[in-house]
Amino acid sequence: MEGERMKNDKAARIIEKAVKKGRKALSEYESKQLLAAYGIPITKEILLKDKDGLARATERIGFPLVMKGCSADIAHKTEKGLIYVDIRTVSEAKKAYREIMAGMEGFEGGVLVQEMVKGRRELVMGLTRDPQFGPCVMFGLGGIFTEILRDVSFRRAPLEDYDAREMMKEIKGHKILDAVRGMEAADEKRLTEMLISIGRIGLENPDVMEIDLNPVILSGARPVVVDALVVLK
Repeated sequence: MEGERMKNDKAARIIEKAVKKGRKALSEYESKQLLAAYGIPITKEILLKDKDGLARATERIGFPLVMKGCSADIAHKTEKGLIYVDIRTVSEAKKAYREIMAGMEGFEGGVLVQEMVKGRRELVMGLTRDPQFGPCVMFGLGGIFTEILRDVSFRRAPLEDYDAREMMKEIKGHKILDAVRGMEAADEKRLTEMLISIGRIGLENPDVMEIDLNPVILSGARPVVVDALVVLK
């Protein structure tokens, strides 16, 4: 219980710091640190503020890796050309770093060096704060087609185990969670815990208006949050 309270204190500090600066969103790195404080699995990653730590970061994360521009002021990194994937050498990493920093000119932030999570199945999870119902948790099919397919389900927080499991069964593409085409069945217990924790974040942190976790990649059976955005009041 003491450890859990300390984790929640860490989450509150992340949000409070951003709110005091008048910011309307957390950066990807801050968003993931908030998630990690609630036990939600995130990618292994290091935030760089200058190029001096690049070689050590690539060594710690390991190749192949992903590099991204990271700023609370940039929500859609792909559209701005600030994501480089499948980086396999230090020289490729240095080139990516230079190009990302050039693209981020005028924005406060750094470069995120991140493990490259492999998996063919992508999910989306999130939270929206409804004026009438309060924080509502969302689950569905993720990736680049999320907005086109709109295969999602919602529940009002707080969630119990059965709420989360019902959400997973409600989407049309629920069979993606089964053992299919040589892929393991998704760890539904872990997915359930993640959905419950997302609801807790909304209930315990009134300044959080939205959470967008897309994609959540199934690496084998294990779900991992690869990209995250937390929108503030």
